[in-house]
Amino acid sequence: MSLFAANTLTENLPLVVVAVERAVDRSPDGLTYALPKELAHLPEGARVEVPLGRGETPTAGWIVRRLAATEDPGIPRAKIKPLLAQDPSGVVLPGELMQFARWISAYYACPIGMTLASILPAAVRKAIGRIERTLVDLAPALVDGTGQFPRITKRQQHALDVLATLPRPIELGDLAEAAGYSSNEPLKRLVASGHLVATKKTSVEAGFIARAGNVAPAPTPTAEQQAAITAISRDFGQFAQHLVFGVTGSGKTEIYIRLLEECVARGTRAILLVPEISLTPQTVGRIAARLAHRKVAVLHSGLTEAQRNQQWTLLREGGADIVVGARSAIFAPIPDGSLGLVIVDEEHEPGYKQDSAPRYHGRDCAIRRAQLAKCPIVLGSATPSLESWANAVDRRISTLHRLTKRAPGLNTPKVTVVDFGAERREVRDRRVNLIGPTLREAMQRTFADGGQVLLLLNRRGYANYIACSDPRCDWKFTCRDCDAGMVCHVDESGAVRRSYVRCHHCLAEQLLPKNCPDCGKPVTVFGLGTQRVEEELTRLFPSLVEGETLLRVDGDTMQTAQHFHDALERFGKGEIRCLMGTQMIAKGLDFPNVRLVGVVSADTALALPDFRAGERTFQLVSQVSGRAGRGEKPGRAIIQSFEPETPAIRLAATHDFEKFAAQELEDRRQFQLPPYRRMARLILRHPGETECAERAAALHAALVAIARAFSVAEPPSAPGAGGAGAQVGSPVGSPAASRARTVAPTVEVRGPSVCPIARIAGKYRRQIELLADHAADISRVLAEARTQGLLKLGEELAVDVDPLSAV
Repeated sequence: MSLFAANTLTENLPLVVVAVERAVDRSPDGLTYALPKELAHLPEGARVEVPLGRGETPTAGWIVRRLAATEDPGIPRAKIKPLLAQDPSGVVLPGELMQFARWISAYYACPIGMTLASILPAAVRKAIGRIERTLVDLAPALVDGTGQFPRITKRQQHALDVLATLPRPIELGDLAEAAGYSSNEPLKRLVASGHLVATKKTSVEAGFIARAGNVAPAPTPTAEQQAAITAISRDFGQFAQHLVFGVTGSGKTEIYIRLLEECVARGTRAILLVPEISLTPQTVGRIAARLAHRKVAVLHSGLTEAQRNQQWTLLREGGADIVVGARSAIFAPIPDGSLGLVIVDEEHEPGYKQDSAPRYHGRDCAIRRAQLAKCPIVLGSATPSLESWANAVDRRISTLHRLTKRAPGLNTPKVTVVDFGAERREVRDRRVNLIGPTLREAMQRTFADGGQVLLLLNRRGYANYIACSDPRCDWKFTCRDCDAGMVCHVDESGAVRRSYVRCHHCLAEQLLPKNCPDCGKPVTVFGLGTQRVEEELTRLFPSLVEGETLLRVDGDTMQTAQHFHDALERFGKGEIRCLMGTQMIAKGLDFPNVRLVGVVSADTALALPDFRAGERTFQLVSQVSGRAGRGEKPGRAIIQSFEPETPAIRLAATHDFEKFAAQELEDRRQFQLPPYRRMARLILRHPGETECAERAAALHAALVAIARAFSVAEPPSAPGAGGAGAQVGSPVGSPAASRARTVAPTVEVRGPSVCPIARIAGKYRRQIELLADHAADISRVLAEARTQGLLKLGEELAVDVDPLSAV
C-alpha cells in the first residue's frame, strides 16, 4: 500500500500524541499519529512502534496523550501517519508515572521520549527471564515448643539441627547441601509437615536476606525515634515533607523500617531510595530480613538483566510491597493510587544526581513523586543538604525531626583534628609520610587491642602530580586531550611493578615516562592517592597484608557491587583489620568493632572551584567519623588536615552541623547562591575552540532576548513551578507556589565563560548560567528556548538544572 493510500485511511481514525525515544523536541509532548482500529484499545502509557522521518524508520515511542475528536492536531490529516504496532514487551506505564515523566521532561529540559526511555530498563524491553527462590526457616511453634508436630526421621531431625546453626532464613538448596542431602525432597516433606516455613522470594531478595544473616530483634524505639514515627504517621494519606536530622548512629534506619511496616499494613506501597545500592548492603539486608513476610523489590544497576526484568515486572504487576534502590528506583512502576510512602536515605549524597540526560536529582524527583501520589516523603541525614535544611528551618516547608543521641549501646566517637603540616615538619624521615605520628600511634593501639580501622582518602591512584625533577624546568604531565593533569597509578598484578598514568576525565592511559621530554631529567611524582597510602601502610605495619588483612576500596578495585559486598562481608567477619579507601567507605557502614577512623587528608575537596566545597568537606568528614563507636568499646576519629581551622573541618570534628549550616547559609544568602537562588547550567562542547566560543555567544544572546521578553510580560503558569517538588522554594501545587505574582520575575543570564576544565576528551567547553529567584522563571526561559529549537541535547550541549558540579 502506498503512503498516500495509508494516510488517506487515517482520516477517520482517533489521534494520539507519541513521544519517540529520540532527542526529538519539536513539541512539549511529542508527535501526532493515527491509531489503527486494531490498536484502538491502547491506553496512554503504552509503548508502541511508529514510523519516523522520510524513511519511515520503525521507532519505539510512548502514547502520552489521546486527542479529543474536536481537537485540532495542528497539521493536515493527510500528513498524519498511522501507528505501526504495540511494542512486543506489552509495557503500559501507570498514569502517575506518565504524569511524573512529563514533569521531569519539562523541569529538566529533556525531550519527553528520552525521559520515558530512561524509565524502562533494557531488560524489560528484551523480556529477559525471571528467577524465583524458596527460603525456609524453622516454624515459630517449633522454636518455642508450643506446637504439636508429626514424628520425623533422624535424617530430617539432622536437617533441623543444622538449620538451627545457620543464618536464617536460608535457600532450600543451600540447606540441602549443608545437611548432606542430594535433593530437596526431604526438606519439602518437612515443609509439608509444618516443621519448616517456606516463602517464595525473588533471587534478588534472597541474596540480600542471606547477606544480612540473623537479624537482631526489633529494638524498642527511643523517645526521639517514637516522636518522629508518630508525627510522620499522622500524614499517611496526604502529601507532607519530613526531614529526619539525626547524628550518625541515632537509629534513622529503625524509623524507616517502622514507617515501612505501617505503610504496608495500611495496604499501600513504599519506595526507599539509598544513594548507591552497592554501598549500603547492610541497610537493604536489614529491611528485607525484618520485612521478610512482605515482598521487597530491589532496583539498581548491579542487577543482572534477568533480575532487573524480574524486579521491574513484579512492581508493575503490583506484586511487591516495597521497592529499595538507587536514584532510578524513583521510576518504579507502582500501580496508580497505591504509593503510600517515599523515603530518601542520606538525602545529601551527590550520588542522587544523574550525570546524563535527563539530569534529574533523585531526591528532588522523589519529592515531586510523593506530591503526585499524595503521600508523605521522609528525607534522612546526619548532615542534610543545605537546600533541605533551609526548607525545614527557614521556609518551614519540611517538618524537622531531631535525633540528638546515638541509639542505646552506641558511643559518640572522640574526634581529634591534627595539624598535618606541623606534624610533617617534625618528622625526620625524608620518605613520603602520609600517616602522621598521631594517627600511626592510634592505629598501633587499635590493632593491639583487637579493633579494626577505617582509613579515608578521597583520591584514587598513586600520586596526582607528575613533573620534571629539575625546578628550572616547567614541564608537567597533562592529558593530551583534556586540560587536566594525569594521575599516576601502579600495577603490581604481574611479575614486574609497572607505573602508568591515567586521565580521570577521558580515561586515556600510557606508561609513566622515566625522563622529562623537554630536558631529559628524571620524572618525579608528587601528591597522594589511595595506592600510595596502601604502600605506606604495609611498610609501617608489617602485619597488614594486601588483600588479606588490608584491603583498598576504590573505583579501581571495586568494579562491581559484588566486589564491594564481598569486601564488607570479610570486614564484618574480622578477616580484614584495616579497610582503606575513598568515599565509598564513608557512608552506610555499621560494624561494631571499628574503633578508629582516620582521614588521611581532609582538604582534598576544599581547593575545588565550587561554592559547595565546604559543605561537601563537612559532610564527608562528619559521615566517616560516625563509622566509629558502634560497639561496646568507645570509638575515635583522627582527622589530618593542612587547614585545621577551616570551619568545615573544625565544626565537623565537634559534630556541630547546625552552627556550620548557619554560617554557610549566611554566606550563600550574601552572595545570592543556592538555596537562595535557583540555577541552571548550559555546557557547550565542540572540537574547535573558536566555533565553541561563537556558538556559546549566539546561544547566550538568544537566551538574553528570551529572558528580556518575559521580564515585560505577565508570566504564564509553567510546569515545574517551585521546582523539584520544592526542594528549594515552594512545592508545585502548594499555596505559596500557586499564589499569583503581580511583578514579572527576571532571569539573569551569565556568561558565556570558559568551564573550570576548559577541554575534555578533545572538546572545548563553554558554560552559560541562568539564575533566578524562582525555578518557574528558569523553566519558562528553557521551555521557550526548546520551542525555538535552541536546545538540541547531545554531544555538543548539556542542560543541567539545579547543578551540583561546577566542573
